[in-house]
Amino acid sequence: MAVILVTSRSFGDGDLDVHARAAEAGHTIVRGPAHHPLDDLADVLPTVDAWIAGTGPVTTEHLDLAPRLVVIARYGVGVEAVDVAAATERGIVVSNTPGANAEAVADHTVGLALAALRSTVDGDRRVRSGDWTVRRGRELGASTVGIVGFGRIGRGVARRLQGFGSDVLATDPFVPAEDVRRAGAEPATLDEIFAKADVITLHAPGGQVIVDEERIARLRRGAVIVNCARPDLVDEPALAAALADGRVGAYAADVLTGDTAGHDSPLLDAALADRVVITPHLAAQTTQAVDNMGAMALESALAVLAGEPAPYAVTST
Repeated sequence: MAVILVTSRSFGDGDLDVHARAAEAGHTIVRGPAHHPLDDLADVLPTVDAWIAGTGPVTTEHLDLAPRLVVIARYGVGVEAVDVAAATERGIVVSNTPGANAEAVADHTVGLALAALRSTVDGDRRVRSGDWTVRRGRELGASTVGIVGFGRIGRGVARRLQGFGSDVLATDPFVPAEDVRRAGAEPATLDEIFAKADVITLHAPGGQVIVDEERIARLRRGAVIVNCARPDLVDEPALAAALADGRVGAYAADVLTGDTAGHDSPLLDAALADRVVITPHLAAQTTQAVDNMGAMALESALAVLAGEPAPYAVTST
């Protein structure tokens, strides 16, 4: 019998009975804190054979306490929080759940774009205070939408936009132009998207600033920016200034620098409340996505514990 440590809050919260699946394979699931504080995990890590990890860090210090660990199955797509090199050195397989939440995030992206174009959230807020003043919006189908990052989520957004009749531009250095066209978008450079798009939606990996002061200056006045990817893709002070002067018409995002500590972000200034919509990192939180991520993470963990290759491994171990 193996011990599977789970440190994701939502693992098993959908319709999938993950505990029954683990038990059928002869294993036991134990729960740990989501942010992976070393002191809180020090007693359990020496007993753990597999780790289904959420967004918290998995460091060398964690691995040093886990001599039995053979697989880290990330419950999600990104593995930035995992010390993959240290895991590989120890012969530990690292896996993720590619595409598991793509449909959910694509849905939320289009929803945020609509909310920004039609001032939906601000309208609700005003009605509750007795103000029924109508703000004229814009139609998504009459907009040119630029998609930055054309992986599974970006393509899902493009597919949804076809139903609205939007003109769709897309840029991704790793996707051939013919694949972009096949998915219903027109290939474009990043500069072209910032010059031509009425709505720009970000689906690129973190570690780079895409929406900076220079690119903001190229935007069509009143353009809308949607970010369901990473907060560091956006220069938040520069964007806040552009929202204040009307260069950017609205910003809708599922991420914010510091997340729950992001109350210091200039984007949360009350003066911008009618132009900014922020959701609490919920784009991937649907029953279907939770089940998909849970099934894929557990599948990789069970495979390695059975001496088989992990189907969603990101390492070559």
